[in-house]
Amino acid sequence: MKNFILIIGLGSMGKRRVRNLKALGINNIIGFDKRDDRRSESVEKYQIEVVSSLEDALSNFKIDAFVISLPPDIHHIYMKKALELNIPAFIEASVVDTDFEEMIIESREKGICLAPSCTLFFHPAIKKIAEIVKNEELGIISNFLYHSGQYLPDWHTYEEVNDYYVSNKETGGGREIVPFELTWITLVLGFPKRVVGLYKNAIEIKGAEHIDETYNLLMDYGNSIFNLSVDVVSRYATRRLTINGDKKQLYWNWDDNMIKIYDPETSNWDEIKYETISAQTGYNKNITEQMYIDEMAAFLKAAKREGDFPNTLEHDHQVLKVLYAVESSDDNNVIEKL
Repeated sequence: MKNFILIIGLGSMGKRRVRNLKALGINNIIGFDKRDDRRSESVEKYQIEVVSSLEDALSNFKIDAFVISLPPDIHHIYMKKALELNIPAFIEASVVDTDFEEMIIESREKGICLAPSCTLFFHPAIKKIAEIVKNEELGIISNFLYHSGQYLPDWHTYEEVNDYYVSNKETGGGREIVPFELTWITLVLGFPKRVVGLYKNAIEIKGAEHIDETYNLLMDYGNSIFNLSVDVVSRYATRRLTINGDKKQLYWNWDDNMIKIYDPETSNWDEIKYETISAQTGYNKNITEQMYIDEMAAFLKAAKREGDFPNTLEHDHQVLKVLYAVESSDDNNVIEKL
C-alpha cells in the first residue's frame, strides 16, 4: 500500500489489526476512534497517527483501504462509506445483515472489494482438515461433531460484559460466534441442504441477561450431518472437532497443536502436528496470531487486485441466513402440551 490504511475502531480487534499490519511491514496506519482513551493507548503502544472523526482522516490523509473493527450493528455505515469513496474494506465478523443486498449489488457493479472476516479459515489446523476432507482420506463421512465454547466474561477481562456489544440481544456473544464458526465450515463444505436448531439463555451471566448464549445446529449435507454446538458459558475455552468416516476418524482439539487420525487397520492414531504463533498477552493461549496476520495479508492482496479474498459479502450473507433459519426453526417448532 502506497498511502494509508485506516483502522476504524481501536478496541480489542482494531488494535489487533494494527499489530497484524505492522507484522506485515505496513506502517502507514491511521487509527480512528471517538474515545480518547483508545486513541491515546494506540499512540503509546503502536506509535500510529490517530483521529477522532472520519472526516479528519479523509481530509488529511490519502486512504488506500478501510479496516472496519467496530460493533457488528454499525458495520454497514462504514461499508457504505467505502463504496461511496471506492475504497476496499475489510470487515470484522458480522452477525447483522443491514442493507447487505444493496451493498452486494453496488460492490459488484463498482468492482470494490468488501472482504468479510473468515479468520478460522486461515488456522493451520482448519486448512489441513479442509485438505483431508477434500481428498476423501477419511472415506465416506457420516457426521461432524464440533463444539466451540468460551466464557463470555473472559473475552474482555478489562471491562464488564454490559460495557460492549456482546451484551446486546442482536449482537450477543453466543449469536456472534455462530456465523464466526459457520464461515469456515461453509467455505470448506459448502452450505447445508437443511438446517434446524435450538438456542436459549440457559444460565445467568452478569450483564448478559438478555442474550442467547447457547446455540445448537443440525445441518444436513446430504450423506452427512454436521452437529455444531456454540456457547459462551464454557468455563474452559474449547474447540473440539470429530469427523467420522467409514475408513478413519479425525479428532482435533485446539489445545493439542495437532490433528489426530485413527486408522482401524493399524489401530493407531496418526498425529499431524503444526506450529502456531502465540497470541498477545491477555488472549487465550490457543488463539494463534498467525491466522490473523495471514488474513490481513490476503485482504491486502485482494485490495490491490492481486488475488481473491476467500470470503465474499455474498457468502457472508448466506452464512447469516443459516443463523436466521435456525432461529426461525426454533420459533416455529414448538411442541404443544398433550
